[in-house]
Amino acid sequence: MGESLVDIVHERDGSVIGYPGGSAANVAVALARLGRPTWFATSYTDDDHGRLIADHLGRDQVRLATDVAAIDHTSAAVATIAADGAARYRFDIDWRLNPLALPDSVQPVALHACSLGAVLMPGCEQVYELVDRLRVGALVSYDLNARPAVTGSGPEVLARLQRLVAISDVVKASEEDLDVLYPDLDHLAAARDLLAHGPRAVVVTKSHEGALVLTHSGTVHAPAPMGVVVADTIGAGDTVGAALLDALWAKDVVGHDARTRLDALTPDTWREILTYAGRAASVTVSRPGANPPYRGELIAG
Repeated sequence: MGESLVDIVHERDGSVIGYPGGSAANVAVALARLGRPTWFATSYTDDDHGRLIADHLGRDQVRLATDVAAIDHTSAAVATIAADGAARYRFDIDWRLNPLALPDSVQPVALHACSLGAVLMPGCEQVYELVDRLRVGALVSYDLNARPAVTGSGPEVLARLQRLVAISDVVKASEEDLDVLYPDLDHLAAARDLLAHGPRAVVVTKSHEGALVLTHSGTVHAPAPMGVVVADTIGAGDTVGAALLDALWAKDVVGHDARTRLDALTPDTWREILTYAGRAASVTVSRPGANPPYRGELIAG
C-alpha cells in the first residue's frame, strides 16, 4: 500500500525519460515478477502519467485493491542521475487512498507499507488504519525510505514513522534513511531504537557493504554481491523490500502466527535471506529505472 508516481529521469547523457514508479508501486511490481499474487492499494489519475502507471502494473498482473481515483493528478518525481549513478529527486506529490475494496475471497498474508505513503498526510492515516486492522492475519513489513524533500524531517515525522514501526514486524532502512531520521545517532544505535519500538527485525542496507539485520537474538550481516555494474540506483531499496518478503514467504513466515515463525529464524537463515535480497537488488541497479528482476532471472543467476 502506498504511492504510485512517474519518475521523470534526466540521464547523464542529457536525455529525459519517464518511468512508472513510486516506492510502493515498485515493490508491488517486484513481488508480482517474483510470482507472488499481489494486490495494490494506491492512487493515480486517468492522465498521461496515470495511464503509464496502469499499463506498467497491468503488464505484471498487479491487481488494484482500491479505486485509484482518489487524487486530481498523478504524482511525479523528477530524478537527476549523478556521475556515480545515484538518483537525486524533487517531487510533485498528492497522496490519499479510497477505501480498500478486496474481494471477499482474498485474505492478505503479507502487508507492505513504505516511504511517502506511510508518513505523508492525509493518506498515511489510512495506511496506518489498514495495517492496524489487517495485521492480525498477516506479516507486516515497512520500508522507511525517507524522502525529506517531500515529508520534511524532525520529531513530528519521526513520531509518525515510529507509530507505524510499532505495529510492523520487519522494518527496513538504508543508512541514508537513518542519517535523516536519527541525525544524532550512529546507524547501529538508530537501528536499535527502531527495534525497541516493537518490530521483530530491523534490516539496514549498507550499499556496497551489503546489509545487516538486528533481531532480539542478535545481529547478522551479509555482504553485497561482487562485480555489479551500476546503471542507476532507482528502485534498488524497493527491490530489497520485495525480495525480503518473497524470501520470508518461501519459508512460510507469512499469514497467521507469522511473528512466531519470524522469531524462530536462525542466523544462517537470515544470512540466506539477506543474500537473496542483495542479489535481487543487484539486477535492478544493473539497468535503468525501477526495473526489478523476474524470478527466472534470479534462478538463472
